[in-house]
Amino acid sequence: MTDARPSAPAPAEAGVRPAVPFNLARYCLAGGADPRKPALLVAEGPDGRIVETWTYGEIIDAVARVAGGFGGYGLARGERVLLRVGNTSTFPLLFFGAIAAGLAPIPTSTMLTDREVDLILADSGARLVVGDGSCAMPTEAGEAIVLGPVEIGRLRAASPADFAHTDADDLAFLVYTSGTSGRPKGVAHAQRVALGRRPMREGWYGLRPDDRLFHAGAFNWTYTLGAGLMDPWSVGATSIVHLGERPPQAWPDLLEVTGATLFAAVPSLYRRILKYGQVAPGRFPALRHGLTAGEALKPALHREWVEATGRPLYEALGMSEISTYVSSGPHVPTRPGSPGRPQAGRRIAVLPVAGEGPDAGQPLPAGESGVIAVHRSDPGLMLGYWRLPQETAAVLRGDWFLTGDVAHFDADGYLWYEGRADDQMNAFGYRVAPEEVERAIAEHASVAEVAVKEAVSGDVSVVTAFVVLNAGAVADVPALEQHAAAHLADYKRPRAWVFVEALPHTGSGKVLRRALRP
Repeated sequence: MTDARPSAPAPAEAGVRPAVPFNLARYCLAGGADPRKPALLVAEGPDGRIVETWTYGEIIDAVARVAGGFGGYGLARGERVLLRVGNTSTFPLLFFGAIAAGLAPIPTSTMLTDREVDLILADSGARLVVGDGSCAMPTEAGEAIVLGPVEIGRLRAASPADFAHTDADDLAFLVYTSGTSGRPKGVAHAQRVALGRRPMREGWYGLRPDDRLFHAGAFNWTYTLGAGLMDPWSVGATSIVHLGERPPQAWPDLLEVTGATLFAAVPSLYRRILKYGQVAPGRFPALRHGLTAGEALKPALHREWVEATGRPLYEALGMSEISTYVSSGPHVPTRPGSPGRPQAGRRIAVLPVAGEGPDAGQPLPAGESGVIAVHRSDPGLMLGYWRLPQETAAVLRGDWFLTGDVAHFDADGYLWYEGRADDQMNAFGYRVAPEEVERAIAEHASVAEVAVKEAVSGDVSVVTAFVVLNAGAVADVPALEQHAAAHLADYKRPRAWVFVEALPHTGSGKVLRRALRP
């Protein structure tokens, strides 16, 4: 059996080292919250009817029983458990139950095909595959043990077990993303990832024990598992999720009925709520503010939400390897167009894009663009890419982890995102960040959404803008060109304009630029 740990060295922990043993599930669930207090509310239907209420006592007991059930399979510490489970309350029980047992769950989207599941199973070497019958399973399980609905019932009925005595640097879970080769790439996170999320609680959420945080995403999305479950549970707050169809016009009622004080979603959902829902400053009165991540928040959308609701909207920038590390929040005023400033306790820098020379590891001054880097001492940083030592080494430069995102800081410490380094366009010999061009074009009143990419035709490469128009707007290229000329240098301006009904997005809501076709 191969080693269950990634082949890359784990980054050191910042600050005070956590007590040993340290278990992520124990940290999130056993923090002393009143066992009678609601930990999880599950709503269903357009009217937001609460169909399940889980107290902290019930959640802890259920997770302990699942951990005991997993323990009956005699697996070694750190063995992987592939989860193929739909968006029900069973998912977090299995996820945290596996971690409580000292195993490493792999949350996966229900939208994956059986071939994609095969690839993840083969790469991860998972010893257990747990499926509830709601989504595709591996076509060939090999040596893995497959558990179905009956076995899930047995897990939940097992005798409870104590939290495993894992260490802070032990593997906690794997998250799979698309690798550069087109094959899935596992991001390995340690138990200490829970500590790396603490700066978000103040720096982004302003999270309190009396909060009710409603996350719009599904359980199997890591944005939901982190912002929707780990973080509220770590402070004794209540998490709210919704099952089934959630039409955008239903969200104002959902927020009101559930008494949500915080709401987390991707920008595109906020845009649809404004378009289709009945939104006014008097709606959902319990809500203090909204949270958004997953894609850039356009200034126009931010402005429209604040004007329509009278409530702030706080953005965060992050990625699977580190979660969020830059944000606005209750103590960091929003600056539309910027995701905010590094969260307190984070060591974030902008380094030269070129990785050679004596200054390659030296942070650039404000105003100079480069690649965003996170110090390797951050406890939220991944252990490495699963069984990919060369790819792990490629994103490390001395004491820094390179995110691959290009940005610059302004004089006040706000970060201005300019896109992915591999999305950079070459226009007349200049490097141009698509995010900068998109931000400028999105300010035009007729533009609902825009994405730009470099399109090559023969020997000619031009910046091409793909535009989704607001309802009732017309495709007026001269007007857009005039707007671009007032906001962008000549070499940054689109030379071609394509009007589309919608932009392609990933499952997490990010614009999929490589799928754009002139």
